[in-house]
Amino acid sequence: MAMELSIWSSYYIELSPEDAILRLKQNGLNSVELSDEHGLAILSRSSDPVSEGRKFGEYAKSIGMDIPQGHLWLRVQLVRDENAIERMKQWLDLFEAIGIKNMVLHIDNCGGLIHSKEDIYKANAEKLKMLTDYIGEREIFICLENLIAEGTNSIDDLLAIIDMVDSDKIGITLDTGHLNVSKTSSQKEFIYKAGNKLRALHIADNEGASDQHLMPYGKGNVDFDEVISALRDIGYEGILNYEIPGENRCPIEVRDMKTKYVIDSYGYLMNK
Repeated sequence: MAMELSIWSSYYIELSPEDAILRLKQNGLNSVELSDEHGLAILSRSSDPVSEGRKFGEYAKSIGMDIPQGHLWLRVQLVRDENAIERMKQWLDLFEAIGIKNMVLHIDNCGGLIHSKEDIYKANAEKLKMLTDYIGEREIFICLENLIAEGTNSIDDLLAIIDMVDSDKIGITLDTGHLNVSKTSSQKEFIYKAGNKLRALHIADNEGASDQHLMPYGKGNVDFDEVISALRDIGYEGILNYEIPGENRCPIEVRDMKTKYVIDSYGYLMNK
C-alpha cells in the first residue's frame, strides 16, 4: 500500500533486529525500515551476508513484517575510504537477501578535502558507478539522502550526482528533518523536483536549528500537510517511514505508548 506507515527498526535500538521488528509488529506496524545499527548486527553474525540476510528475511516474513527499505552503513565515507566499495557490496548483498529494494545511502561531503560542489559530485558519482555496475540488473536501488553539509543537502545536489552516474538504479531519499535544517528548498519543491526518482522517506520533525529527529505534531515546524499533499501529487508509492531517534530516549514501555500515538496521528494526517 502506498505511503503505509513505517518506523525504522532502531526505535528499539537496544533489542536484537528480530526482537525490534517483532515489537513493532506487536504494536501495530506492518512495515519497517531496517536501521544501520541492526544491519551491522546482522552482518557481524558471520562472513556470509547472503545467508544471514535470507535467515532474517525469512523471520520477517514469518511474523508478517515487510521490509521494503533499509539504511546502508551510516558512517560510510564513500570517497575517502578506500575500502568503502567492498564494504558496501556486502551491505547490498545483505539487504537484497533480506528482501529490501530501496537502500538509503549517505553520499560523502569529502570532509573539506574537496571544496567545489562539482568535484564533490564527480567524486561521489565515480564511486556510485562502481556500485551500479555491481548491482547490474538486480531489482534493488540506492537512494541518495539529502544531508545537511554543503554539497550534499539540496535536491539539486542529488540530481547532479544522479545525472553523472546515469543509472536507473539510483534514486532519492527525502529526509524532511534534514531539509528543515538546511533550508535549501521547501519540502514541496524538493518532492516535485525528485519526482519519480523519490523512492524512500525519512519522516522526522525539528524546530529548524538542529536535527532533533522528532515525530510529527510535536514541537517541530515541518509542514507535513505540504509533504503529504506533494507526495500524493507525484504518485509516491513507497512507505511513509518515520526515523525518530529523538523519541527513543525513554523506557521501552513508553515507546510502546508513543507508537500507538504515531499510528493515530498518521491516520489523522492521511485522512486530512
